[in-house]
Amino acid sequence: MIHLPPLIYDLGIILVVGALVTLLFKKLRQPLVLGYLIAGFLVSQHFPYLPTIQDKANINTWAEIGVIFLLFGLGLEFSFKKLVKVGGSAGFTAVFEVIFMVGLGYLVGRLLGWNSIDSLFMGGVLSISSTTIIVRAFQELNMKGQRFVELVFGILIVEDIVAVLLLVLLPSLAMSEGLNMGSLMTVTLRMVFFILLWFVVGIFLLPVFLRKIRTLLEEETTLIVSIALCFMMVAISSLAGFSPALGAFVMGSLLAETPEGHHIEKLINPVKNLFAAVFFVSVGTMIDPQIIMDKPILILLLTLVTILGKFLSTYLGALLTGQSRKTSMQSGMSLAQIGEFSFIIAALGTTLKVTSDFIYPLAVAVSAVTTFTTPYLIKASPWFTEAMDRVLPDRLKKAMDNYKSSFERQGTRSVGSLLAEAYGMKIILNSVVIVALMFGFKKFAAQFLQKALPEFQHVNGVSLMLCMIVSAPFFWGLVKGRPSKKMTQDLDVMAKLRRLIPGVTFVRVLLAILLLAGLVAQFVSLKFASGALIGSVLVMGVLSYRYGEKVYKLFEGEFLSNLTEKEREEISKRDEVTHLALPWDASISVLEVAVDSTWAGRTLRELKFKENYSVTIASVIRGTRRFFAPAGDFILWPFDKIVCFGSEAELLDLNHKVEQEKNHRWQEAETPKYRMGSFVVQDEATYLGKTIRESGIRESKKILVVCVERGKERILGPSAGTVLQAGDLVWFVSE
Repeated sequence: MIHLPPLIYDLGIILVVGALVTLLFKKLRQPLVLGYLIAGFLVSQHFPYLPTIQDKANINTWAEIGVIFLLFGLGLEFSFKKLVKVGGSAGFTAVFEVIFMVGLGYLVGRLLGWNSIDSLFMGGVLSISSTTIIVRAFQELNMKGQRFVELVFGILIVEDIVAVLLLVLLPSLAMSEGLNMGSLMTVTLRMVFFILLWFVVGIFLLPVFLRKIRTLLEEETTLIVSIALCFMMVAISSLAGFSPALGAFVMGSLLAETPEGHHIEKLINPVKNLFAAVFFVSVGTMIDPQIIMDKPILILLLTLVTILGKFLSTYLGALLTGQSRKTSMQSGMSLAQIGEFSFIIAALGTTLKVTSDFIYPLAVAVSAVTTFTTPYLIKASPWFTEAMDRVLPDRLKKAMDNYKSSFERQGTRSVGSLLAEAYGMKIILNSVVIVALMFGFKKFAAQFLQKALPEFQHVNGVSLMLCMIVSAPFFWGLVKGRPSKKMTQDLDVMAKLRRLIPGVTFVRVLLAILLLAGLVAQFVSLKFASGALIGSVLVMGVLSYRYGEKVYKLFEGEFLSNLTEKEREEISKRDEVTHLALPWDASISVLEVAVDSTWAGRTLRELKFKENYSVTIASVIRGTRRFFAPAGDFILWPFDKIVCFGSEAELLDLNHKVEQEKNHRWQEAETPKYRMGSFVVQDEATYLGKTIRESGIRESKKILVVCVERGKERILGPSAGTVLQAGDLVWFVSE
């Protein structure tokens, strides 16, 4: 008998039971996440009627991989620019709501007699709403497009980011000596520094790397490279003392800023779904029904705390940012539940053995209850808005309306926000790079020189000089870096900032001196610090003057080019059309030649495609090759993808004919991109009076004629025998 490793046996059980339960939940139109949790309970030791998993340690390892892929996928859906576009209202409301709920959960836990760690984790569990549940509820209630929905989605984006931060902060605080403001600030600053540093390094290096290998990136290699980058950052994050989840999220966010980000997201999605299923099933094994049955009053209390607390905090946060009472009410009632991130936070506390065993089952129970209440709360929000309006005094309602109107009237930006945009990020990022170089040279360069030259007595001096040479461009950027070109061209903005520039320059110089002092202190003893600092200021001034500006501008130019590469490619593709935006009813579809097709092995001329099907073949895709405007002697082979151009009616007719022949199929592939153009046939044109075939326009210009407008007559998809006349407006497409 062949021995089956326990890991394979356990995975088989998890996936079989998980598949059956989630199919049932899909049929019942319930969140799949809850189905995974129920499946985990069914294969756990708490349910003896089915086979149970044997090797919990191995499954926990797979579950950790599941968290990594979940956060990597979240990072790919998120981008730093998306966070900026969320808007101040959603950002403030989300942060206000999370802080409120963490504090409320902590307070409730302490009142119940829990220890500080259990209370803190419960606050984290109750603070994060479920994107999956809310999206499903909006779809079922057909609420897409309403004003409050956009605000809710913005809040969810920020909540997801805060959840990642909680995954890092909560374990660090739990394993520290105690909960105090000092440890909280230290962990937070270290984490922010880590994220900013890798944002700079990643944006500078990652797009360059992907451009170099772009010709080699097929689906398989793209998948392997992206996963390799993910786990590389996971390892770096762990070495830096942070959770692997943070590293996965950071790498996903960096890849989201590249042109390949969307493609990577699609490729990684099946892998993410597989490991996410294993994760949620594994955490479902931690559900102890006895705890749930023993604490029904506690579950009801935490459910009420979740619904009322999240409603109140979101309602107040939205009102404070100038939203209407109706929008604030609908947003608050939409977010009154917890979901997948709450499971991750609760499971993390249980896995690290820093929380009590009852925390996780309580989180699952509260999530299950609030999942079912969410659609009803959303539907009831208009009624609650009217009821609230009847209760509120008229003076209070008038004051709230005036407050909202004051936000709408504010059309000018404050000088503070302009200063932050002009210099804030430049100062922060340059400071982060300088600090990273400082500690990097101290930890690695100095130690390397010490080992390589054990007899050399001036290792610290050489390391200091090397560090100053490398960091000089960033000191120049910190002190002298100018706002963006777009901002400097806005004369009104620069007029507002001009009076403050001396003060800003003083602050920048002072910060540069403090950083330089910190740099010197890493390599020089306190006895020589003051003299070394004076000398270092002079040396740094000379270095910055001699080459700092030039190097910094090269670095900044490459950084900004990489940062905007995705947007520039999207802009360049605006002229590229998939479903051609022509001034008539025309479109493109893709048809794949089946293995048993009667078209296989025959030329386009033999098939008389235009005559038989009334559509024009724009191109044929064969594997990775594309044949644009193929000639009549082009031979079709199985699995060729034929890109057909024609009117909606012609394509529909082609579809019916293909279905009747039953030996071809429509391909739901990404439609190729084309450029569109037109020209007028002049009297002196070389192809005047010639047919399209005789003109050779397809072969010489590499274009495909798709329409000829002749006065009021429009010839869509003209045949090769159409004669071109003076004054004809010829529409064409090209790659």
